[in-house]
Amino acid sequence: MKSARAKVLHEVLGVPLLEHVVRTVESLQPEPLTLVVGHQADAVEAAFAGRGLAFVRQDPPLGTGHALLAARAKWAEHPERTLLVVNGDVPLLRRETLVTLLDAHRRAGAAATLLTAVLEDGEAYGRILRDEHGVRAVVEARDASAEELKVREINAGIYAFEVQPVLEALGALRPQNAQGELYLTDLVRLLRDAGRPVAAVAAADAAEALGVNTAAELAEAARLLRRRRNQALMAAGATLQDPETIHIGLDVTVDADATILPFTILEGKTSVAAGARVGPFARLQDARVGPGAVVLDHCLLRECVVGPGASVGPFAHIRPESTVGPRAKVGNFVELKKTTLGEGAKAPHLSYLGDATVGPAVNIGAGTITCNYDGTSKHPTRIEAGAFIGSDTTLVAPITVGEGAYIGAGSAITEDVPAGALALGRARQVVKEGWALERKKAAGAAPGRGHKG
Repeated sequence: MKSARAKVLHEVLGVPLLEHVVRTVESLQPEPLTLVVGHQADAVEAAFAGRGLAFVRQDPPLGTGHALLAARAKWAEHPERTLLVVNGDVPLLRRETLVTLLDAHRRAGAAATLLTAVLEDGEAYGRILRDEHGVRAVVEARDASAEELKVREINAGIYAFEVQPVLEALGALRPQNAQGELYLTDLVRLLRDAGRPVAAVAAADAAEALGVNTAAELAEAARLLRRRRNQALMAAGATLQDPETIHIGLDVTVDADATILPFTILEGKTSVAAGARVGPFARLQDARVGPGAVVLDHCLLRECVVGPGASVGPFAHIRPESTVGPRAKVGNFVELKKTTLGEGAKAPHLSYLGDATVGPAVNIGAGTITCNYDGTSKHPTRIEAGAFIGSDTTLVAPITVGEGAYIGAGSAITEDVPAGALALGRARQVVKEGWALERKKAAGAAPGRGHKG
C-alpha cells in the first residue's frame, strides 16, 4: 500500500477493510473467531478490541502457513469442527459464498475445500491445478511456470479444513519457495500425498476473491462495494438519483421512499427516513433525518437530528449535538452548534447559533449571532416561544429572551429580555441634513483634486 497505516485498517465504505471480512465471518457465528495479526499488530488489535475476538501474534510473519501454525492452539482443541480460514483483505466476500463453500466441503467429505474464482487474468494470484481426483496443487504466481500461469482458475485464499488432517499435514510443512515462507497452499499437496481428498468450489462472483494490495485496488473494491450497497438500497425501495456518484456507508440506513440526490455522502450511523430528501452535494455523518425532511444542496451535518418535515440549507452547517425540530427551517449560510430549534422555528439565512435553545415558532433574522464564548467558557442562550429576533442582532450569552419578545434589528443585547417586551440595543440614529452635499462640494474645491462623475 506504500502507507504508514496497516493495509487492513484502510477504510472502505467508512469502515476498515478488515471490518468487512470480520462481519461476514461473524454472520456464521463461529466459535471461536481468531484474528492472526502481524504488521502493526497493536493498531489492528486496538481497532477491533471489545468485539469478543481472539488475537494471535504472528511475529515474525513467515507466510500464510505460519499464520495457521501460530493460531493452532485456538482451533486444534476443536477437532470435531470445521476450520474456516479467510484472508483479511477480501472485503467483497459475502456470507452466501461462505455458506456455499462449507456446504460443498461437507458434501464432498474432503479434508480441505478451497474457494476459487475464474479470472481473465490471474495476475499475482495462486493458480489451481486440478486432476481427475480434484485439486492436485496450488502454485503461487511467483513460483509458477509459464504454462501454469495460463490457468485462469485462481485461489481466493479462503479454505474449509477438517482439523485432524490439517494438524497432521502442518507437521510436514516446509518452505518450498524462494521466499523461505510457509505457504498454506502447500497443505493441498501434503494432504493429497497423504491420500486425503481436496475439493474446490468457484465463487459465483469472481470479484469476491479480489484481495486488496494497492491503493488502486482499494479504490476498485470501494467502487464495487458502493455499487452493491446502492443496488440493495434501491431494491428495498429507496430512490438514489445517479447512484454511481452517491456514497453510502456500511452502517447507514435509508428507508423506502427516501430520495438521495447526486454527489451525496452518508457516513457513520446516519439514517434517512421515508419521504426525506437529501442532496445534491450534501455530506452527513451520524445524522438522523426524519420523515419528510429536506437537506438541500451543499450542506454538512454531523451528529445531529433533523426532525420531521424540517428543512436545512442550502449551504448550512449543523454541528454535533444540534436538533432541528419538526417543520423548523435552517436556511442558507446558517451554522448551528449544540443548538436546538423548536417546532416551526426559523433561521432562514446568515446566522450563527451556538449553545442555544430556541423555542417553537421563533424567527431568527438574518445576520443574528449568539456570542456564546467569552474566551474562557461557553454560555447558553435561551429564546422562548414566539420571540422575534431582528436582523443583525448580537445576543451576548448567558441571556434569555422571553416568550413573544421582540428584538429590534441591529441590536446588541446583553441583558435578559422579559416576555412580550421590545428590546433595542443600538446607538441613537443621528441625521445631519445636507452633510453629504457639503462634503462633495468641499472635495471638488480642494486644490489639485478633480471630480469623477
